[in-house]
Amino acid sequence: MTLDPFTVAAIQLASGTNLQANLLEAERETESAVRTGAQVVVLPENFAYMGDSSRDIPKIKESDGQGPLQEFLAHLAQRFGIWVVGGTVPLEARDPIKARAACLVYDDQGRRAARYDKIHLFDVELLQDGEKYEESASFEPGEQVVVTDTPFGRLGLAVCYDLRFPELFRGLVNQGAEWIAMPAAFTAETGKAHWETLVRARAIENQVHLVAAAQGGFHVNGRETYGHSMIIDPWGNILAEHERGSGFAAAALDRQFAHNMRLSFPCLAHRRL
Repeated sequence: MTLDPFTVAAIQLASGTNLQANLLEAERETESAVRTGAQVVVLPENFAYMGDSSRDIPKIKESDGQGPLQEFLAHLAQRFGIWVVGGTVPLEARDPIKARAACLVYDDQGRRAARYDKIHLFDVELLQDGEKYEESASFEPGEQVVVTDTPFGRLGLAVCYDLRFPELFRGLVNQGAEWIAMPAAFTAETGKAHWETLVRARAIENQVHLVAAAQGGFHVNGRETYGHSMIIDPWGNILAEHERGSGFAAAALDRQFAHNMRLSFPCLAHRRL
């Protein structure tokens, strides 16, 4: 069996409160990535809007299946003939005052292929700088682990804070994930401490390629995100990285290498628990 490589780009932004400006930047960076050969792009969490706090994001929530942000993602995929992992889009929740942080996947015809609702919500107070985050005040958690078929193998989805929960990633692998896309918006403080370590660990322990697309820079709300969007291979090598500001990290994912490594170094087959 021969598995062809494919090229993926992790788009990095520093989104603000001007929705149209954010969308233009996302499209501009996507076009640049496509020029380098990207067949798949992964946008960061909250790519379209970052307000003064997470409580502002549900103000732009959409009904499932319709709305300008979903239309934008479909247009992006169709215009460039690529698969798009659409960061997160706030969609209606059961609780009318909250939203779901939905990661939507579109195929190269602009058709929606998958939806994953962020399961783990970021409710923390950072002792180092006193910043407090309470995503659960604005968002409703998802419940389903999501893996979907693509022309590039089985794709698993995760979002930002999910990175700290290895059982989710093992659940993705249990459902056949061969590579994982993870939109994110890590804080500068937690990113410095843990981002690279956790991203590489999740790739290594699950023997998958991991594409982590982050927010990176200063935002108009005064928040600073860590950036360092990166693409990791199953051995833990950093194939590409974009450290600060808007831009992208792009790399070819060698599916045959990943397949051969799982055969020759069969950690997943050795599991006892």
